[in-house]
Amino acid sequence: MLHTSMDWLRSFVPQPTTISRAERARAVAGAMVGLFVTFILSQIVGTAAGTMPAALVAPMGASAVLLFCVPASPLAQPWSVIGGNTVSALIGVACFKAVGNPMLAAPLAGALAIFVMFFLRCLHPPSGAVALTAVLGGPAVQAAGFGFALLPVCLNSALIVLVALVYNNLTGRRYPHAQGTALRNVHATRDPVPTARLGFTKEDLDAALAHYGQVLDVSRDDLEEILLETEMRAYERRFGVVTCASIMSKDAVTVVPALPLDAAWHMLRRHQLHALPVLDAQRRVIGMIGQDDFLRHVGIDDYQTLRTRLRGLLGHLLGIRAERPATVAEIMQSPARTVRVDEPIAELVPAMSNRGLHHIPVVDGEGVFVGIVSQSDLLAAVFESRLRGQSPVLAGAL
Repeated sequence: MLHTSMDWLRSFVPQPTTISRAERARAVAGAMVGLFVTFILSQIVGTAAGTMPAALVAPMGASAVLLFCVPASPLAQPWSVIGGNTVSALIGVACFKAVGNPMLAAPLAGALAIFVMFFLRCLHPPSGAVALTAVLGGPAVQAAGFGFALLPVCLNSALIVLVALVYNNLTGRRYPHAQGTALRNVHATRDPVPTARLGFTKEDLDAALAHYGQVLDVSRDDLEEILLETEMRAYERRFGVVTCASIMSKDAVTVVPALPLDAAWHMLRRHQLHALPVLDAQRRVIGMIGQDDFLRHVGIDDYQTLRTRLRGLLGHLLGIRAERPATVAEIMQSPARTVRVDEPIAELVPAMSNRGLHHIPVVDGEGVFVGIVSQSDLLAAVFESRLRGQSPVLAGAL
């Protein structure tokens, strides 16, 4: 009994955080910038309008926590913030006008706001406070009526979302955080991607989320990425680690951005390669150029145009057509996906099998090109590991 009570009490203790100091500083600075810019611009608009009850409503502080601390959360996306706050303000004003008694209007407004946010798919926790503010905000808010939802609530929400969009992307955080999947078949067929044929599938994850049946404060694509990363780390722990440095080709054929296209094409054909890394003067990878880039450039995208386009391709490579791109830099794919020399080869599996990459450049700790790993290199490494009995699961994933 005592043990059970102690466990129950421990459940109130916060779990240790894995958030770095840099990320904490980024979030704190973002919240400060976001609230400051929102306050100043709203005050300017409010002064011009002359009817706005306040420059900044208190729930914007809670919105700032979501926007700058957890910008990937579904609860922090633009429609959730702007739509949730604005709709909740309208509901709060309507409840006050219809009921009158704050003791009844406040809980009714909060509950109705949550109901409507679920329906409109714009659930945003601070919006509950917005609904209460519309009821309990005092004479100035009540005098503004439904205009309170526009000024300042909608204005505040739009401004802080705009700041979050700029700040998060400048500091390396994707925002808005659009839903995607790492398990999408790039070949546009109905087959699951190779790593999902033995691991979990999109349908497995959807079924698990449906069974969980609660609001999850993490985007579906982030959860998928976390699970895939966990699988790879489990493979490494169970079967040992083979790094990219062990299997890469060191004497790799590379090109520079200024190389003429005809020279790049002849290098591809002479060495029987599908793609070449493009390096700058410091030997850093700035792109990749492959056979597909040449074909795509001259528009060979269907069988009907193949004959005429082949003539165009020949003209490009032989220098007959004056309008052709002159150098590799003009048709290469940039930026290029790279891996570090010390990364496990398990990191290559999703990129090569799921995303269709055939060659991945390898760089050192300073980002300097040191080699390249092809699908052939990876298959040979997995086959060798299978023969030694080290990594049957990784081999099966391919």
